[in-house]
Amino acid sequence: MAVSEGYNYDKINNTDYAEEPLNLSDNATKVLERRYLKKDQEGNVIENPNDLFLRVAKSIAIADLIYDESADVEGLTKDFYEMMTRFEFLPNSPTLMNAGRELGQLSACFVLPIDDSIDSIFDAIKYTALIHKSGGGTGFSFSRLRPKNDVVLTTKGISSGPVSFMTVFDTATETIKQGGTRRGANMAILRIDHPDILEFIKCKEENSKLNNFNISVAVTDKFIKAFENGTDYDIISPRTGKVEGKLNAKEVFELIVKMAWKNGEPGIVFIDRLNRGNPTPALGEIESTNPCGEQPLLPYESCNLGSINLSKFLKNGNKGYEIDFDHLRDVIKKSVHFLDNVIDVNRYPLAQIEEMTKGNRKIGLGVMGFADMLLRLGVPYNSEEAVDIAKTVMKFIKEEATDMSRELSSKRGPFPNYEKSVFHGRGEAPIRNATVTTIAPTGTISLISGCSSGIEPIFAISYIRNVMDKDELLEINPVFEEYSRKKGIYSSELMKKIANEGSLKNIVDLPEEIKKVFVTAHDITPEWHIRIQAAFQEYTDNAVSKTINFPKSATENEVMQSYLLAYRSGLKGITIYRDGSRDAQVLNIGTVNKKDTINTTIQKAPRPRPKVTKGFTEKIRTGCGNLYITLNEDEYGLCEIFMQMGKSGGCPASQNEAIARLISLALRSGIRIESILEQLKHIRCPMPTWDEGMPVHSCADAIAIVLDRYSKKELNTKQERLDTVVTTPNGKNINGMPAQCPECGEVLVFSEGCISCKCCGYTKC
Repeated sequence: MAVSEGYNYDKINNTDYAEEPLNLSDNATKVLERRYLKKDQEGNVIENPNDLFLRVAKSIAIADLIYDESADVEGLTKDFYEMMTRFEFLPNSPTLMNAGRELGQLSACFVLPIDDSIDSIFDAIKYTALIHKSGGGTGFSFSRLRPKNDVVLTTKGISSGPVSFMTVFDTATETIKQGGTRRGANMAILRIDHPDILEFIKCKEENSKLNNFNISVAVTDKFIKAFENGTDYDIISPRTGKVEGKLNAKEVFELIVKMAWKNGEPGIVFIDRLNRGNPTPALGEIESTNPCGEQPLLPYESCNLGSINLSKFLKNGNKGYEIDFDHLRDVIKKSVHFLDNVIDVNRYPLAQIEEMTKGNRKIGLGVMGFADMLLRLGVPYNSEEAVDIAKTVMKFIKEEATDMSRELSSKRGPFPNYEKSVFHGRGEAPIRNATVTTIAPTGTISLISGCSSGIEPIFAISYIRNVMDKDELLEINPVFEEYSRKKGIYSSELMKKIANEGSLKNIVDLPEEIKKVFVTAHDITPEWHIRIQAAFQEYTDNAVSKTINFPKSATENEVMQSYLLAYRSGLKGITIYRDGSRDAQVLNIGTVNKKDTINTTIQKAPRPRPKVTKGFTEKIRTGCGNLYITLNEDEYGLCEIFMQMGKSGGCPASQNEAIARLISLALRSGIRIESILEQLKHIRCPMPTWDEGMPVHSCADAIAIVLDRYSKKELNTKQERLDTVVTTPNGKNINGMPAQCPECGEVLVFSEGCISCKCCGYTKC
């Protein structure tokens, strides 16, 4: 029975402290309403933000009763509530969404094992579905799977290899996503010494593939040494454990760099370094991480994360702002207490996960608002002083969090696997949590808190949001607005000029001291990004989520040098992004709304249907009968679809005709076949059936099957004409995945290893 069951929550009254209006931005309010607040069956919001934070505070505080029947749950609830509503600390999103509700699943991400057997692979797929249904993400190592074309002893056949099985996981994730409200994300990791490593490195070369996966290569110390020495390194068979061949380290590293330069993937995790930081090596090796890479986990462990908003811990001193360490200490202790309680009230999707999570009791206390703190202190992000502040602050958090974990251990006992841990082996004082610190992405919770994300620099000083009726709303970094008004330089004209430029770098009218402090992500060289990440990593138990930004002009060699610097700087992993490198291009502030530089033209009409087309008809069996699907092409490619089901009439016939017309319209408007497939495949009806050994779930699914067969033979053999395009003055198309948010239409940005929207909180991960 959950600890909360049977407790009288009415004892915790909604007193005055829970009625005060919160200082929320319009965007924060929209995010909370869309994703976090309770809704009734009709989708109407039935909870306000105060109620949400009180709900979370109550459900987490109640865990104290496990250890003390007379615990002051009411007082602790108030502490937790005030800490969250002052936006000094927020837990990860699943805790905000699900605490005190029926689902009760509070962990963000999980790692699942995959062994070299069909049973293990498909167990993992089943468990993935359960986790994604509960709102979590999953990480996997595919390194134990035998390589492509290796022998399968039980059947005398050959293996399809790790990458092939990744597509199965990807499809399962896509299916679960269609029925859920929170997108499931995956991390796939493969060791550098796996025989299929070259295929893995290139598996996302086409951006249409494996879109539900982030991928990272597990790089070993031996590989780095071989690269530095210019030698080959051993390729190891996971089935036999024997050397199967050799690859040239320089050539493999160059391939990793080439692919990352091209589209940002794969990332790199330094797997030996992760395992040197493994607090419980007796329980197994670290093989994978959560989807964003900052939380190394053993199989069946989950991560329970929260972040302190550093911008809230400044006070006025003799020389301006200074860090308020006393206040920070108080919130650190409450945050550790909060996260330890989360482990006890959590409802886990699998018994194995509950056992491992409670056995090690890992928590990950991190930070957000670091860039805002630097701005208020007047310290440039790309400076030695910023590196020193990062080290000072994170060292303080690490030490205070560890002390609090030991204090909890003295009252509640150490984590159950403590005697199997490195702490016990070193004779250290018992500790409650195997890890205490992690720097996680904070895209949505930082938006709610009104601060900068994680340890990232600010993305823009000022930008223009397009709102309804083509009105424009000027968004300004609050610290810069406060600073510019104080200095007497604020004007709407200046802010619009900054929005058009994207940064202060080219604004001639501003003092250099302002330009020096208010730098954006793209003003900062990769070296400084890495140095800041390394400063935080030095005092972080787990890893650090951070994106190393490169300009579009960056070379492959510059990317390689950054990877090597990351390794030498003690990082546990690295993610890079070169501006403009993905088909899913993220438009930069400064270009997206520049009316004087980008004249956006939209032609809404699809290309006309020619008088004569050519095609074929395929028969496929459905639960409603045989469906005859005709696909026709014009000179540019597939242009229309017709459907006929025997002699059926009425609703089935009209519905099929409507689907066919809409698909035809989409095809002639330049919509990719893959996008249509994503919407149709695996849709279910009450009468599924089989056709030539393939399940057919519905008429819509039958269409997807036929389109998929066509695409595999014909896709990319013809030039698809886009009559609905966005054009620049020189007539060039802006192609690929939309740079606009699919939920609110605003600009997407790439940070903390993921594409996200700073306006509504949407995230691809």
